[in-house]
Amino acid sequence: MFNPDISGSGKIALYVNVMWHPEQIWGDGEDLHLLHIFIDADACPVKQEVYRVASRYRLDVTLVANSWMRVPNERWIALEVVENGFDAADDWIVEHVQSHDIVVTADIPLASRCLKEGARVIGPTGKPFTENNIVEAVATRDLLSELRDAGEITGGPPPLKKRDRSRFLQQLDEVIQSIRRKHQPNSI
Repeated sequence: MFNPDISGSGKIALYVNVMWHPEQIWGDGEDLHLLHIFIDADACPVKQEVYRVASRYRLDVTLVANSWMRVPNERWIALEVVENGFDAADDWIVEHVQSHDIVVTADIPLASRCLKEGARVIGPTGKPFTENNIVEAVATRDLLSELRDAGEITGGPPPLKKRDRSRFLQQLDEVIQSIRRKHQPNSI
């Protein structure tokens, strides 16, 4: 069920009922809600895969987009529609992401910003962005951008293949398991 929220600013935010799952893990003496998945959704080709994995692990998912899109009517899925400003979706994600959240994006500058917030970041092909590879990824992106501007390269990335989707599913599962292992309560 959608609940449109129209503010005087001219922005329209659409929300799907979101419920935090009771699953908690233990941190430094306090309970933490972890493993929220944010999707940079406008051009994300792996939304269905995220839904499948999030459902299995009972995780909340927020899709952030510049325009309305159809999302499954599930309590754990939210759609956040942001204004059509430059990097508005990116800014919203960075403002809301927390340490131990997961971000799905192909946007390398957004990946870099989310890593600085302590989030884990995965590209749609399953490539994880890390502190160890983000500088090289930014440099490669900048070089390719210059080549495109000069007309040396035309076209965008290749279409997503079945093996890319499989690699994405495997990487998402590994990241979730890694965060869970890191934050399991000590057994006595």
